[in-house]
Amino acid sequence: MDPSLPLSPHPSPSPQVCVVVIGYNDAAHLADAVRSALAQGPSVREVIAVDDCSTDGSGELLTELAAREPRLKTIRRAANSGGCGTPRNDGVEATTSAYVMFLDSDDVLPPGAVDALLTAAARHDAEVATGLCVRRELPSGREIPWQPLLYKKAQLIARPELRTRLVHDTLCVNKLYRTDFLRRHAIRFPEGRFTYEDFVFTARVLAAGPRIALIPDPVYVWNVRRSAAKLSISLDRTGIANWQARMESHRQSVEILRDAPSATGTAGKRLARAARAKFVDHGLRMYARELTTRSPEYRREWWTATRAYLATFDTADLDAAPAPGRIIARLILASPEPRDLPRMQAVAARPARLSPPYAQASDATPIWSDDLPQVTLEHLLVRPVRLLPLAVDAELRPRAGGSRLTLRLHELYGRVADAGPATVDVELTARDGTGPGLRRTAAFGPAGDGTWLTEVVLDLGSLRGGVWDLRLRLHFGDGTTRDTTARAVAGPGLLRRTVLPGRHGILLAQPYATQAGNLAVRLAPGMRGVAGVVKRRLARLVRDLGGGDQSAKAR
Repeated sequence: MDPSLPLSPHPSPSPQVCVVVIGYNDAAHLADAVRSALAQGPSVREVIAVDDCSTDGSGELLTELAAREPRLKTIRRAANSGGCGTPRNDGVEATTSAYVMFLDSDDVLPPGAVDALLTAAARHDAEVATGLCVRRELPSGREIPWQPLLYKKAQLIARPELRTRLVHDTLCVNKLYRTDFLRRHAIRFPEGRFTYEDFVFTARVLAAGPRIALIPDPVYVWNVRRSAAKLSISLDRTGIANWQARMESHRQSVEILRDAPSATGTAGKRLARAARAKFVDHGLRMYARELTTRSPEYRREWWTATRAYLATFDTADLDAAPAPGRIIARLILASPEPRDLPRMQAVAARPARLSPPYAQASDATPIWSDDLPQVTLEHLLVRPVRLLPLAVDAELRPRAGGSRLTLRLHELYGRVADAGPATVDVELTARDGTGPGLRRTAAFGPAGDGTWLTEVVLDLGSLRGGVWDLRLRLHFGDGTTRDTTARAVAGPGLLRRTVLPGRHGILLAQPYATQAGNLAVRLAPGMRGVAGVVKRRLARLVRDLGGGDQSAKAR
């Protein structure tokens, strides 16, 4: 059976949907979430808001809203559950609707989301319908699609094992579920204080073998508030407990998929293998990028726990993962102690970079280092240039007469020289995704030490305030290109604020290294810029002193 049957427009079905909204001490955003669910129109039969024993007036707010809206039902738990799973389960138990979906109190449903999902589910008799989730960075408003490759076109997946990439989208909130399907298979979230409960719930859904309708429409807006005084669970990764919880949730998910009762033959193993490959490519890389910012104690605990978990993976599990994550996993398995963290951080970046030195075994096979020859890198000899983890070092020196950006491209086992470095397109793009950027093109020249060098003059004063990321497109003589970033080189200009003439007076310019080690520059106009720097520092201080809230979207 074709797993990718096209969907077509269909009139909006009758009222059949329950939206379960959960919240804890989030009165500031709760009303917006509830209203976005009610505003979906007549397809929404009921909105069940579950308050997890809040102490900030959320319960009273829901009572006031319910008095004016007959479709809104409220449940107030007598004791806080400590997680997101229990209140969602309460909502599923309470609903009388044919379909159910979930909404967190700090997010919203975009207009038309329910109709789009319900139409797809009803037309194809699908137990699950799912659409695109958009991560909205606040306060900038920049929107980033979540797992866009899954939602490029409308299609029907007859069985989950026919599209193993489904395991990449562990969110529960961008999906519509048939209520009797969840109840028939006893699919529930883990109860109580369980972090990354979405992992386990989604695995249980896939293991039950539903027909799944995918649509390209945006159906969920995930609001990301990184400067909040209390970070959501998925954003607060400073403690080792978060990583341990993530691994445990993933371990349970893999077991559920592997033992899926609905899967035939090796289908369950295929889903489990895909989930492990996703862990290596996504979760492992994400946390590895942050290791250089953690304490020595955290690093040791993280390395030991990760090494033990990766030891449970088969060789085929690692082989199924993309190269950067696979290299990181093999490095961790090969060394009992944390090592080469800055270099590992570069490999974990997106796009990946492999910094020198470039060691070789006696038979000329590329290896990670002379100390770890078992971590081989032979794939670099055949990988297309457009996908190579090329290393470019960057140093930016802000100056009033023109800020100078120096770029150095490193050789990689002869592949760079064979391709023939020609030019590089340099672009500064606004972190918030708004406003025109700055673009320049420069020619590379050999530096005589196995690297290629170029220098670009940038007029930072022509840009507005904000954070600007450096993006590069490398052009080679053989016609190939490679999009990448550049590693921030420690030098006189890094982390130093320089006063420049700007379009509207003075401008403070500060080059810095991002968490992934990439070069970026922060621009702040005049006294307002100084005030902004102080405000950000205070926000970080408050965040460091505070804890995380109960809202979580597991990634």
